[in-house]
Parts: sequence; C-alpha cells; structure tokens
Amino acid sequence: MQALSEDIRRKVLLFQRTEITEYQIYKRLAKRVKSSENSALLDRIAEDELRHYNEWKKYSGEEVSPRWLNVWFYTALSLLFGFTFGVKLMERGEETAQKNYASVMEEIPEAAKFQHEEDEHERELIDMLDEERLQYAGSVVLGLNDALVELTGALAGLTLALQNVKLIALSGLITGIAASLSMAASEYLSTRSENTSKHPVRAAVYTGIAYIVTVALLVLPYLLFDNYILDLVIALSTAVVIIAVFNYYISVAKGESFRERFLEMAGLSLGVALFSFVIGYFIRLWLGIEV
Repeated sequence: MQALSEDIRRKVLLFQRTEITEYQIYKRLAKRVKSSENSALLDRIAEDELRHYNEWKKYSGEEVSPRWLNVWFYTALSLLFGFTFGVKLMERGEETAQKNYASVMEEIPEAAKFQHEEDEHERELIDMLDEERLQYAGSVVLGLNDALVELTGALAGLTLALQNVKLIALSGLITGIAASLSMAASEYLSTRSENTSKHPVRAAVYTGIAYIVTVALLVLPYLLFDNYILDLVIALSTAVVIIAVFNYYISVAKGESFRERFLEMAGLSLGVALFSFVIGYFIRLWLGIEV
C-alpha cells in the first residue's frame, strides 16, 4: 500500500473518528428504539460504520477514539427529542465529511464506495425512521399555531385595554385554558372523522398539551414583572423563540424548509398581535375604561 501524503492522512484520521463516533451513537440508539424494524436498521448502519472505520484504518495504520462528547450529546438529544431528530441532525453534520471523500479518491479509490454507502444510509434513514411524535406533528402544529395566534393577539389587546399585569395574566390564563380544551376536543372529533392511523385521543392530547404549554410560557412574564409593556415584549419574543425552535425541529426531522415555515408562523402571530394591540387601544378609548 502506497504511503499517503500528510494532508490525505489527516483527512483519513478525521474520517476514522467520524465513523467510530457514529458507530457508538447508532449502537446505543439501536438498543433504545421501540420499533424492531428501526432497531435493526440502526444496528446494521452501525456495523457499516465500524467496517468503514476498519477499512480507513488500513490506510492510516492508527487507532483513533470516538468523540465521546458527540456520542453523549446525540444520544441524549435523540432520547429527549426523538431518535429521528437526533439521527437526522447528526447526518446533516456528516455531509461535510462526505464532501471531503472526493478529495481523497485519487489516492484512495475505495472512498467512492464509502461515500455511496453513506448516501444509502441517509436515504434509508429518511425512508424508514418514523415515530409517534412525528405522526402527530400536525396535531402539535395545530395546538401551537392556534395558541400563538390567539393568545399573542389576546395578550396584546388585553395589555393596552387593561394595563394591569394581574388582570391580564388572569384573563390570559382563563382564555388560554378554555381554548386549549376546546381545541383538544375539536382535534378529537376531527381525527375521529378522518380515515387515518392516528388515534383520536392521542391527537387531542398532543394538541391540548402543545396549546397549554404555549399559554403558560406566554403568560409567565405577566406573573413575574409589573411593567405590562415589558411583559408584552417578552411574551412576543417568547412566541418567536417557540416558533423558531419548533420549526427547526420539524425542518430537521421531516426535511422541510425552516425559513418558509418560520416566516409564515411568525408573521401570522405577530401580525395578529399588532392588530389586536391597536384594537385594544381604540376600544379602551371608545369605552372610556380606566383600570
């Protein structure tokens, strides 16, 4: 076997470290997923990664250790947010390494085979990985979107109409809790009437939980701070953060556009909030209410 240039050797060691790191991650996830089909898929991909590691080692002549921080991070992330999200986020990071395969193909022709197999892994993961939380993503979107649009609008209107943080918080909680129960019931009836694999009760629970958690986060500033304008700014900022986090999760797990979904939801929520803020001001003037 011919000696490698120093630049190629460094890249090979990097590929080795990536392969052995992903082997450790996939092995851990394969033991934890509920679906036997997905467990078998992850276990097979893990063995492929280990084989790649050993084949790269023939060229470098060195053993390398995994990036244990990455192993723990992606394993924990997958257990917390779902293995589909964790694995696909990791695969996104792997794309850079795969692009570097082309730079070593002249000296190591086998790199083309490794890259082809890595591409196959990604396609298999996209096609086969599936989880309950992704099946019910539509229910979560319904709860989140409705809560964000309705409650940001309600809080904006109440903030200028009442100008009292306790009354605003009380009104927001009552409105939010009642609306969450209403949305959950509507989702139950809607799912029950559809020809779908989703369970109506689970769909209702996902919608209700998404709604009530959003309500709690948006109302929280009014329970902590006495400045109602500051509270509204924090609530609207929280809404934008919730929209960003959720849409990033969906964009990774389902391979959808983050920017388009984020701008649509954020624009809708903030637009309704602005309109409600103005309406609240004029209603207060019209009724002559001083709280």
